[in-house]
Amino acid sequence: QVQLVESGGGLVQAGGSLRLSCAASGNIFSINAMGWYRQALGKQRELVAAIPSGGRSNYADSVKGRFTISRDNATVYLQMNSLKPEDTAVYYCNVRATSYISSSYLLKDYWGQGTQVTVSS
Repeated sequence: QVQLVESGGGLVQAGGSLRLSCAASGNIFSINAMGWYRQALGKQRELVAAIPSGGRSNYADSVKGRFTISRDNATVYLQMNSLKPEDTAVYYCNVRATSYISSSYLLKDYWGQGTQVTVSS
């Protein structure tokens, strides 16, 4: 149906920057929203930032002013600046998309494979 390919994670020192990208492909009729979540070791997955189609982006309070989400067609980016050790986590791309299958429209959430971001102090 819909495939997501993430890239851009890695190891960076505190105060540094990283840019994540996630490209969606496959049976996409429309994209309703794109976003990034993260899950630190031993913690629940949490929303980092999201950008709905035609709407305003929203951010977790912990990343406001440091992270910027953007979108170019079916690719979503997360520019992460002034990184902190507490930003260390696996980052997952999320896409809410509609596919046209067997004369029907299917709205579904899709997840990327996850990319590790490690910020050293």
